[in-house]
Amino acid sequence: MGFTNKEAIRAIENRKLKVNGNIVAENIEFNETWEIYYEDNLLKPGTPFTYIALYKPKGIETTNNKEIDNNLTTVFPFDKHLGYAGRLDKESEGLLILSNDGKYIQSLSSPTKEKEKEYVVTVNKPITKTFIDQMGAGVDIMICKTKPCIIEQLSEFEFKIILTEGKNRQIRRMCKALGYLVSRLIRVRIDEILLGDLKPGEYREYTLIK
Repeated sequence: MGFTNKEAIRAIENRKLKVNGNIVAENIEFNETWEIYYEDNLLKPGTPFTYIALYKPKGIETTNNKEIDNNLTTVFPFDKHLGYAGRLDKESEGLLILSNDGKYIQSLSSPTKEKEKEYVVTVNKPITKTFIDQMGAGVDIMICKTKPCIIEQLSEFEFKIILTEGKNRQIRRMCKALGYLVSRLIRVRIDEILLGDLKPGEYREYTLIK
């Protein structure tokens, strides 16, 4: 914006800085989407929020760091400063949420918000009722015991699971603790956003209804 920190503080103290039409009266962390005026001179036009549902393919790391092989920029053009919600390990696939709306991303990512995340999982051997019951009740994965969750068997080797927590490689650890290995894991929903008919590497923009 052409301001030093000292000049910005002085502008705030003199009540000459406006953000989205409101006078700034205290130090705040600026958001790149804001419209900013100084003494009625436009310093920066506002940028609308962007909301994107991306199908992260298997084999892609959940990072936009180009120094890491097979990062997200190889399947998505990061031309905006986007954060993401719903980290998936490299071997997992499915829905990631991308947005420049930091509060929205935080609301989906924070464990205290307990937003639902739904997965379809394929395992290496036939599923039993005992397995379903134990997964649903919570499993000791060494670092903790997972919370009770919603789980439904879909076929001999496949089940659907809905979590409200997001421990690292949680579903894989739960299955392994019960003697199963995950052969495929797809996230199909985060909160109210569905993967839908997206294919690996595809994405769509959506409108957030607040």
